[in-house]
Amino acid sequence: MADSQQTRSKGSSTLDKLIKDGHLNIIVRPNAEKNAIGKYDEARDAIRVNIKAPPEDNKANIEVIRLFSKETGKKVKIVSGFTSKRKCLKIED
Repeated sequence: MADSQQTRSKGSSTLDKLIKDGHLNIIVRPNAEKNAIGKYDEARDAIRVNIKAPPEDNKANIEVIRLFSKETGKKVKIVSGFTSKRKCLKIED
């Protein structure tokens, strides 16, 4: 996949291709203008994600879970990276 590949699409078919064994690596940019799933970063094997919420009081993490739950239609949990920009999500069936 190219660095410039957009992961945003109608439905979650592109995201489904990036989910490996039920896990998805992301890099979060808090305090963004709006919540948005950005480009796949091949070098870091992660999707860049913009989150409007600040990285305090767990607000950004909650927004990450909401965004990916809505996008995939599945239950989402953060399994690592609770206090880091780099996170690993578990996408449950």
